[in-house]
Amino acid sequence: MSLALTGVHHLTAITADAAANRRFYVETMGLRLVKKTVNQDDVSAYHLFYADGQATPGTDLTFFDWPAPRERRGSNSIVRTGLRVADETALAWWRERLAARGVMVSDIAERAGRPSLDVEDGEGQRLRLVADGGAGEAHPWEASSVPAERQIRGLGPITISAPTLERTARVLTEVMNMRHVAEHADPDGVGRVHVFAMGEGAGPETELHVAVQPGLGFAGQGAGGAHHVAFRTPDRAGLAAWTERVTEAGLRSSGEVERYYFRSLYFREPGGVLFEIATDGPGFAVDEPAETLGERLALPPFLEPRRAEIEAGLKPL
Repeated sequence: MSLALTGVHHLTAITADAAANRRFYVETMGLRLVKKTVNQDDVSAYHLFYADGQATPGTDLTFFDWPAPRERRGSNSIVRTGLRVADETALAWWRERLAARGVMVSDIAERAGRPSLDVEDGEGQRLRLVADGGAGEAHPWEASSVPAERQIRGLGPITISAPTLERTARVLTEVMNMRHVAEHADPDGVGRVHVFAMGEGAGPETELHVAVQPGLGFAGQGAGGAHHVAFRTPDRAGLAAWTERVTEAGLRSSGEVERYYFRSLYFREPGGVLFEIATDGPGFAVDEPAETLGERLALPPFLEPRRAEIEAGLKPL
């Protein structure tokens, strides 16, 4: 079996205010809430999944709702999440929309080789809207407040920070079969950024960026920060092969974990960033109609007997 990751699967971040988080990502960013569930390891916390109109793998930006203080920014962490839009016209539209709503937003500039726009949500979550040229499929959400041609098309490059490159690069290339394809100055003005690509892709949705930022203190995880990044493998056979490969490389892992909507493997790269490899299926329509995704609290079968208890412990959303 060819072990080639096919792109970013999802990015999971942390919020301390689920209601405000939902308003921002649905009402301002125009994403669809495709799954309202709970953290399977901590059922007191929501796990919210935002995606495109069809909940396509590779479009999911997800959040754990934890009563955490703000993230302490620093190295050895995920520092920015890319979101793809079609072109520079879309970026200009987004800049006007976000500025009018009081959202922290930068000027449009070339960053990491592509026109882009840096954005922060109300908790300081760092996002980057990236023009991808409109390549590939897009699945707009008909009920979005954002016009179809301006909507977020999916995840783009994910940027992690490391004090040095060598150990992380070794895992990315020798274990995860990524390719080092470019290097450029850090748009944030610290060090250099190295671009690694997955599979056969050449688009931003297949890229992981490593910002080498020596001298920064370690990040402290919290609200407004990221928790982990997941990469795509098509099916369970692929995941089994990845599990074997990660084990043979001597990396400690979770082993395969059944998440019901997909199956996963977790491990940390040498800098401590949590990586996940996740299957594309079965997807979010496995337990509710595609037309009404995200409208009710969805629980995997092993949590369904605890529904009353779980619902009683959640804040209204």
